[in-house]
Amino acid sequence: MGDVGLLYVGAALMVNGLMLLGRIPPRSAAVLNLFVGALQCLTPTVLILQAAGDPDAILAASGLYLFGFTYLYVGIANLAGLSPEGIGWFSLFVAGAATVYAGIAFWHDHDPVFGVIWLSWALLWTLFFLVLGLGMERLTRFTGWTVLLLSQPTCSVPAFLGLTGAYRSDGGTALLAAAILAALVAASVVLTSRRPLPSSNPTEIRSSHATR
Repeated sequence: MGDVGLLYVGAALMVNGLMLLGRIPPRSAAVLNLFVGALQCLTPTVLILQAAGDPDAILAASGLYLFGFTYLYVGIANLAGLSPEGIGWFSLFVAGAATVYAGIAFWHDHDPVFGVIWLSWALLWTLFFLVLGLGMERLTRFTGWTVLLLSQPTCSVPAFLGLTGAYRSDGGTALLAAAILAALVAASVVLTSRRPLPSSNPTEIRSSHATR
């Protein structure tokens, strides 16, 4: 069930990356954020209710709320025209929690691939904190490209692998995943230095509230 939610998180991240790049207006992106945020709050609630007190199952479901709350926050803020600082500081909390969940994946769940994925999410939410919480607008394009490029390999791809029973996690696969994600972050640096894409609404984008 968690893989279903992860699949659509990939879509939300893709849309939010495009929003940061000025290709999608914040109000247009808000609707998908609300849908995915609601799904990512409903899914862990169902999983916890079905866990029958199993602490490992509850632990596995608990991290999903981080993203559910983020997307609901983004959707509501974009529709209401709220300032983004609250989302930014909440993103700092998410980044810290994602780092803890990465450690859990490595040493408790023995799932190094998802440990790498959690670390990549920690990076994304740290960027959201810097852009939205601290107002470091010079990082907006880099954040947009990084979100866009990491959205599918950290969400949709592992979701499809999990849904089809093809997901595998070992040290070698984790190293390959880390190398791919690092290359994508490097590509974001290169793309950021290129000429900006034309914005659908430059004034609105500068005050956008986006995530992952």
